[in-house]
Amino acid sequence: MKIKVIIKKPEDEFGRLVEIENELEVFQSIVGGYIETTGYKNLVIICNEEGKLRGLQPNVVLGRDMLVGTIIVCGASGDEFSDVPIDFKKWEQIVNMSGTRVWKEFEQ
Repeated sequence: MKIKVIIKKPEDEFGRLVEIENELEVFQSIVGGYIETTGYKNLVIICNEEGKLRGLQPNVVLGRDMLVGTIIVCGASGDEFSDVPIDFKKWEQIVNMSGTRVWKEFEQ
């Protein structure tokens, strides 16, 4: 089953909205290794579990944490990943909030 996600590489300003298969192997291929998840409000962010240890490039700041490497932004439905629950314009607003890619509180 395919889901709509945002994939953002460190060099991308915002990334891109795409459909991908909802399979572990696909997520691992995109982030380049084992996955780790974190959340922000109703978003799930998937990144490389060993990204910092491997020295991957900084991508975005989430709270007090810098996410590195390619990230995938999606939603969750129970224990499963699901379509990203915001539109791309809202994603652009989140990334642009501070001009330095620091994510601040936002309301939908």
